[in-house]
Amino acid sequence: MLKAWFFIPKIAFFLFLSDLIYPRLSLTADIIVGEKFIYTVKKDDSLSLIAAKLGVSLERIIEDNNIDPKKHLKIAQKIIVDTRKIVPLKIDDGIIINIPDKTLYHFENGGIKAAFPVGLGLPSWRGKTTWRTPLGKFKITNKRENPEWRVPISIAQKMRLEGKHVEPIVPPGPDNPLGRYALDTTIPSIVIHETIWHTSIYQFRSHGCVRVHPDNMESFFKTVKINTVGEFIYNPVKIAVIGNKKIFLEVHKDIYGYSKNLHEKAKQIIEQRGVGAYVNWDKVENAVRQQAGIPVDITL
Repeated sequence: MLKAWFFIPKIAFFLFLSDLIYPRLSLTADIIVGEKFIYTVKKDDSLSLIAAKLGVSLERIIEDNNIDPKKHLKIAQKIIVDTRKIVPLKIDDGIIINIPDKTLYHFENGGIKAAFPVGLGLPSWRGKTTWRTPLGKFKITNKRENPEWRVPISIAQKMRLEGKHVEPIVPPGPDNPLGRYALDTTIPSIVIHETIWHTSIYQFRSHGCVRVHPDNMESFFKTVKINTVGEFIYNPVKIAVIGNKKIFLEVHKDIYGYSKNLHEKAKQIIEQRGVGAYVNWDKVENAVRQQAGIPVDITL
């Protein structure tokens, strides 16, 4: 099993936002999940596999550990990894998938039941944005174990253009891209599923669907219920105030180009929280410039 992400309890700051069908509790959670720890390299591990299954940036692993990416890892080698993420918002029950941080957050009874990395849709392909994971609310409509994959016409056409052989229906088994578990949603053609392409997790390589590591998908599939509500959101800049003392900012690349000015976005979020007088603006600028994808302490 993958190393579980922990979470820090939120402080008492939230805004209430109601919705008759898809209730949302808060626009800010003030929770950080994940941790910085030492990972021990296992047999068949590679940098890309470690980055994918733990949900960390490949570039960050290389930089933090001064690794030569051209060299093979050694079994039992120790690597520093940082899986921390600021939870983008809080709900009572349901699923939040924040596209820029490529992470799924599963809430139950007001708390985080699970948080894990996912693979999402291509930003563009041959100049087209057809395969982007869409924003919006959804519900889980069906749970399929050992599913068959009926190849959508659009994906079949793309595969043919790439010179790939296309079967209209892929039966259950080791070659099925949906893996062993699939969750259908109310968004047409958008499925949350296990993937056989592990290195595509924590990347933007799918045709819009949500790809999940087998270890995470197995437990998630068993616990999530039909009619569970969810939402795809787009927050490349997130803030958390922990214990009324520390202010953290997390900035991701604007992969789909929906937030043109991340500097202004960061400033706006900080001012909305009313903590502008308590942050070091040089640290803010540095965090936006680096876009490291991990929480950075910007406290004055």
